[in-house]
Amino acid sequence: MAAVMPAPAASRLLLSGNEAVSRAVWEAGCKVAAAYPGTPSTEMLEVLSTYPDIYTEWSVNEKVSLEVAIGAAFAGARSFCCMKHVGMNVASDALMTLTLTGVVGGLVIAIADDVGLSSSQNEQDSRFWGRFAHIPVFEPSDSQEAYEMTRAAFDFSEKFQVPVILRMTTRINHVKGLVTVGERTPHAAAGFKKEPARWVMTPAGAGKRIPLMFERDKTLRAEAEASPLNIVDTGTDKRVGFVASGPAWMHVRESFPNAPVLKLGFSCPVPVEKIRAFAQTVDQLVIVEEVEPLVETELKAAGIACLGKEVLPRQGELAPNVLKPAIAKLLGEPEPAGLQPLAPARIQPASVFPRPPTMCVACPHLGVYYTLAQIKNITISGDIGCYTLGAGHPWNALDTTISMGASMGIALGLDKGRGETDKDKRILAVIGDSTFLHMGMQGLLDMVYNGGNVTVLLLDNRAVGMTGGQSNPGTGRDIHGQEAPRVDFAKLVESLGVKQERIHVVDPYKLPVLFKTIRDEIKIPEVSVIITDQPCVLIDDYKKQQPYEVIDDKCTGCGNCVDVGWPAIHVTRREKVVKPSGKEVELQFVRIETSACTGCSLCVQPCAPDAIVHAHPTQPMRLVKH
Repeated sequence: MAAVMPAPAASRLLLSGNEAVSRAVWEAGCKVAAAYPGTPSTEMLEVLSTYPDIYTEWSVNEKVSLEVAIGAAFAGARSFCCMKHVGMNVASDALMTLTLTGVVGGLVIAIADDVGLSSSQNEQDSRFWGRFAHIPVFEPSDSQEAYEMTRAAFDFSEKFQVPVILRMTTRINHVKGLVTVGERTPHAAAGFKKEPARWVMTPAGAGKRIPLMFERDKTLRAEAEASPLNIVDTGTDKRVGFVASGPAWMHVRESFPNAPVLKLGFSCPVPVEKIRAFAQTVDQLVIVEEVEPLVETELKAAGIACLGKEVLPRQGELAPNVLKPAIAKLLGEPEPAGLQPLAPARIQPASVFPRPPTMCVACPHLGVYYTLAQIKNITISGDIGCYTLGAGHPWNALDTTISMGASMGIALGLDKGRGETDKDKRILAVIGDSTFLHMGMQGLLDMVYNGGNVTVLLLDNRAVGMTGGQSNPGTGRDIHGQEAPRVDFAKLVESLGVKQERIHVVDPYKLPVLFKTIRDEIKIPEVSVIITDQPCVLIDDYKKQQPYEVIDDKCTGCGNCVDVGWPAIHVTRREKVVKPSGKEVELQFVRIETSACTGCSLCVQPCAPDAIVHAHPTQPMRLVKH
């Protein structure tokens, strides 16, 4: 992450979309910013935390982050929260009432859609939240626009007393561009004014606010029709005109530089009449939008002839090698040379040596999944985080993964819904510390309350590991790295109703103890929790030990160390042999990349021939002066 500290007015900085938004949030005089880490949005709060005169926090989940921002906006302060697309699924409960109350201080909600599924369990289109919640949506197409639209969104939010969604995508979040920035403009909070009819949303109060929301819709639609954020490029080739927004607009301009294009920067409400007038200037109108045919559907409902998902895919980015063949086919022209065909929709990467995602060297989760892979007759409900990688090779030790915290409820459902074939199977749920605090606590409480027969593995690595090691209430640090109260997970799960004798804290590097604890607890027909306690290897809490090496003459090729899945172990030679029983087996002879080894000893414990020993330290070179 490149920290972006205050810079002189009118200076040009090379910024990612995330950094540009953060800069604009600070310049707009925002007082409160909150988020939960989630790729591709994480860096917005990380960068904001480096600026002065703004309160920032890692919230326990996205719903709480939005609620913090709402409270600040009610007090007349400018506020900001950000999240990845699935985060709004969590925060939407607050959002759908916020649309009735409105705000006093400007409130901007940045939602980062992971188009192309680079780091997500699904592909969603957050523009729907604008329609669903009756609030405006701004869509930047590069870093400069991300900066400008963020500043404009605060002003717009205050003018119409409505929150504004800033819809980002992975490409905008992470790609850098030159951005002209300005200075911070202080914004004093007006203070909270008691107005129960507006702020207290009882059925009677909410009922009176709904007509006001509909009146606001009319105003917002008129604003969209006249907005300078919606720009027409007339072009010269009138055979096909395009309506596009965000990075899709960039792809259209690159693919068809002479075509007329209507760029939607203010995309919700849809400026229907502006598009209707534009449609009359071209032979055919194509709506280019990632991911869903949202604008297309609205235009067709309004009687505007257009094409969209009939010719373009609903999945992935609409890059030139997708757009060009599709439009060539539409026009009856030969497909451009050197481009991949339209199908499949998702752009295939270049052919390179396979490099599947895996855990880090000495990750404390390695021992957990190695152990789970040895235990038979269990069903394992997984969750979101680094430990999701346990579903991969060589462990193959996860059976389900759905959403943040869902391992708890799904495990209980697997238990209560088991049939005759599953009656003797043990149910085990795996969840990380930050995910447990995010959405897992409620599931465990439900499991205890309703008499579940589930063993829970709570993997405490003291970090939000998958997104870069951010802090949470379980780390003992806040967003600035300052000391903060740390949750005692053993006491927490006990307070949720788990019996004290059913709570175990173990070291995941001690495989025999871990194996015995899991094996014993899955036999108990009630809820038990096993907490593994070792820090993520990428944070300062982790302390390296003396590394190991392999004695070549002792290695028998048993492959037990390979099964751990430790990335610092490399197979140097394979041999196939036939055992006396007649079974053919493959031997795997290995070496350890000593420079990468952290001395965790995970590979030592399953080594049958005791071929792994502490590496002899090499004497560093010394320069000798003559």
